[in-house]
Amino acid sequence: MSKKKIFLPVVLFCWIILSSLAPDYVPTAEEVNRFYSTKTLVVLEDNPMAEYNYVIKDFMAKEWKLTPYDFIKYSEFEEKRMDPQYSFILLNQVRFDKDKSLAKYIFLSLVLGGNEPIVSNMPDLCPVPIAYAEVDEDHYNYKLQTILRFMQQHVELIHKNPKLIRTNMFAIYNDSIKNIKDKILYVVKDELAPDCNTEAKIKKIYPYRFKIVTREEVAKAIDERNPEVVFLHKVGPEGTRLVARCYKIIIGAADSKFYYFDYHNISKSKPDGFLASDFKKLAKK
Repeated sequence: MSKKKIFLPVVLFCWIILSSLAPDYVPTAEEVNRFYSTKTLVVLEDNPMAEYNYVIKDFMAKEWKLTPYDFIKYSEFEEKRMDPQYSFILLNQVRFDKDKSLAKYIFLSLVLGGNEPIVSNMPDLCPVPIAYAEVDEDHYNYKLQTILRFMQQHVELIHKNPKLIRTNMFAIYNDSIKNIKDKILYVVKDELAPDCNTEAKIKKIYPYRFKIVTREEVAKAIDERNPEVVFLHKVGPEGTRLVARCYKIIIGAADSKFYYFDYHNISKSKPDGFLASDFKKLAKK
């Protein structure tokens, strides 16, 4: 699937738009191996007061273990990205050519530096959808902590087992759907479709433990690494006018593992939100 990215600073974040989107890139085993010899540079917004800068610094200190790391401004990225001794954590603003709405999504990516002259061809080891570009950061900032954990676990997994490197790389985690029934599924009400946005509606189609919670409760479970909890990470337009994809990921609060990964194209019959059909998929496993 073709996608477009260009480099562009915006008001809140240094969102990076590349011309060929990271989700299609399949890294090689050699690239995964090379990552371990790099120093990871986290690209910050040039505005020193940007909330993202504080959040990502805090979470990196708590979570990042695989490589030495440091922080750089967006203005430094262009000069350093050609150096193979560096890897980078950055926010990619992504647009899929086939989306008629031209919606833009934010992905958190882990890319390798090197002598690749075209930014869009830089190897991306783990692109994770975070939000639509127009969505307020409060919808996702608190989840970056567990996503940083996941990125490291994913790289470790494909490093130890290169046979798992493939297109649609996160599909392998759907083998864990069957384990959700042993957890408490946390869902935020405004991330649910109208046909499953109350306890009564959910109980009719999902027989296992769940709880409709606030974002603060999800953040608390993540910070405490609650082993009982898995939570929904939903990426959608959140009331904005853009309508395209809705990503749905269920993540472990303690182990940061992906238990479910899917998306649907938003329509009248499939609105922005976790659908009744998603609950039914979980219940069948």
